[in-house]
Amino acid sequence: MATATISYSSNTTITVDLANLASSSTFVAGRESSQVDNTTNKYIDAQVSGTISVGTTPTANTQINVYVWGADTSLATTAIDVLDGTDSAETLTNTGVLASLKVGAVISVLATTSDVAYPVLPFSVAALFGGNMPKYWGLYVAHNTGANLRNTAVNTNGLEYVGIKYDIA
Repeated sequence: MATATISYSSNTTITVDLANLASSSTFVAGRESSQVDNTTNKYIDAQVSGTISVGTTPTANTQINVYVWGADTSLATTAIDVLDGTDSAETLTNTGVLASLKVGAVISVLATTSDVAYPVLPFSVAALFGGNMPKYWGLYVAHNTGANLRNTAVNTNGLEYVGIKYDIA
């Protein structure tokens, strides 16, 4: 009888520069990550986690949102609105485009305390797409904290993923 055991990849940094990211009341202005190509590793899932730090005196009762997009083709050739799979600041056309992205994490900023590093607890990319990993995927991060995100090495911003496969023995 065969036994399946879970196999985790090493942590892989997601290329997305969140330093000094400006606030957006509607979340349509944010930052996209470089795309992750799953056509080689063929992970059955990826768990995203990390840290996002607020800047100086954020507004209380606001949030930082981490969205996920998935595509059957590389965004380098077929963009989703303005998302082209390259780490860059972007302004989506409208909130309808934003609604087409999957919400991976919502971080509540409950106080005006500066420079707090908020954890992005692990979330499953495959779960956001009905249990199946997209060939290509990436993140879009936006917030409405009223202050730019942290821009120095103290309480840095960083997101990463761990790929998941199963070994059959």
